[in-house]
Amino acid sequence: MKRALLLIIVGALYVLHQDFWFWSTARPLVFGFIPVGLFYHACYAVVTAIVMMLLVKQAWPSHLEEGAGEEGRGEGARGREGDGAPRPPVSPSPALPGAADGGGEQ
Repeated sequence: MKRALLLIIVGALYVLHQDFWFWSTARPLVFGFIPVGLFYHACYAVVTAIVMMLLVKQAWPSHLEEGAGEEGRGEGARGREGDGAPRPPVSPSPALPGAADGGGEQ
């Protein structure tokens, strides 16, 4: 039941994203300065973010989380620092022309 309801909500959001009813007019202005189409899309983005949060909390496949912290930990952003391979030394960058005298015309 929960999965069917989430599928219906996602389908409804897909249909509501095709907002052909606000294509031809910028009036009425919401709060006196926001065109109705822009306001609609702002509200749509907030609702979509909430639905995505519900999807992650309710429909995330739990088998993807099993064992995620055991093997391969630490290889994401840092790379393979802990693999024991020696790293080549880093040489300093050459000086830029004009950097020794202050780097600008006076």
